[in-house]
Amino acid sequence: MSTKRIGLSITLFLTLLLITTACNGDKGSNSKSDGEKITLKMMHLWPDSNNSAQNKMVKEIIREFEEANPNITIKTEVLENEQYKSKLKVLAASNDLPDIGFTWAAGFMDPYVRGDKFAAVDDLLQDELKGKFVAGTTEGYSFDGKTYALPVELNIVPVYYNKEIFSEFNLQPPQTLDDLKAIIRTLNNNGITPVTLGGKDGWPASFWYMYLADRIGGPNLMDKAVADQDFTDPSLLEAARQVQELVNLNTFIKGYNGLSNDEAKVQFMNGKSAMFVTGTWELPDFTTTTNIAQEFKVNIGYFKFPTVEGGKGNVDDWVGGPGTGLFVSKNSKHALEAKEFVSFFVQKWGEHSVVNAGVIPATKVDTAAIKLPQMFIDLLNELNKANKVTLYLDTQMKPVASTIHMNQIQALFGEAVTPEEFIKKQDDALKADK
Repeated sequence: MSTKRIGLSITLFLTLLLITTACNGDKGSNSKSDGEKITLKMMHLWPDSNNSAQNKMVKEIIREFEEANPNITIKTEVLENEQYKSKLKVLAASNDLPDIGFTWAAGFMDPYVRGDKFAAVDDLLQDELKGKFVAGTTEGYSFDGKTYALPVELNIVPVYYNKEIFSEFNLQPPQTLDDLKAIIRTLNNNGITPVTLGGKDGWPASFWYMYLADRIGGPNLMDKAVADQDFTDPSLLEAARQVQELVNLNTFIKGYNGLSNDEAKVQFMNGKSAMFVTGTWELPDFTTTTNIAQEFKVNIGYFKFPTVEGGKGNVDDWVGGPGTGLFVSKNSKHALEAKEFVSFFVQKWGEHSVVNAGVIPATKVDTAAIKLPQMFIDLLNELNKANKVTLYLDTQMKPVASTIHMNQIQALFGEAVTPEEFIKKQDDALKADK
């Protein structure tokens, strides 16, 4: 799809949001339904086949809520990540959002907030959820002093690796980018795919670009570029050049730009790739998920993305941030019950996620009070001592620039654009997306 068509598509989406808002107004009810039998519609993005731990946890929280509130039924629709995003846009444009759903922070939320589609949830933060969240996790969901969703996850992006493969070739986790390149050469020379990558989805490849930009240009580089709508810093160009150098080293699995993230993950789970750069939302499958073989789980370790010689970045800089957050539709006919469920869900997710699913919640965790797998403890500690956590570029950017970022990242990794063209198109997109 051309950049022009992408821009028109997003513009049409925003226009539809504003039109339906003007026509429908606020249909949300401010009164509770006193024992009346009601159904709340909920959409989430953890299908049983791909995210079984999260899927089971959602089902358990719903069961507990329905047991405590016998007059309320929660009806769920479950879609995988990209399908979920597409349907959310369609439902918002037709003014038919579910009562409760999940959103991403910052730029992703922008059209929904501007279109008056999400209800403010500040009342929950001043009530039973006051002081429950890790500092800084709710800010990405706030606009003009109001909070429009509540985060359930907090993630960072490690480099997971197969310890058995590394051991077979006497490899150690790299300290520098040059070390990583040497590992890539060794693995390729021995017929092992170095890295699995789902380039089709865009955002997994963006992790690589973001880390290279951070390690070269420092922890504030990308935040400043998005805030200033200026993507011309030389370090951003050098990161793009380093991406294509890695491509030319045959770093990534064959056909990576045609693979989804889930398909790429399967290659790592089957021991066909030595490394996988992805978020801590995958920790369940690497630590606690019962139907995954223990021999696989004990062979998985992680390391921090290596530094670049002469670069300004720190090994304790991470790509990451709050994950998905729960919203309540502004037009829900049962807004109070929906908020009651959101509050219940956030608290129960915090209680269950660490022990039952190996997921890092956005609410505070007392690690001393619970027994956790060692890798989970190690990554929680990494989060606690992080120098900086840079929010994903596609989440930081507004919708048009974010879409162009995904398309241009795929083009950069596919060598369909030069690093200079990548920078120019990203800079133009930021400047145009006011």
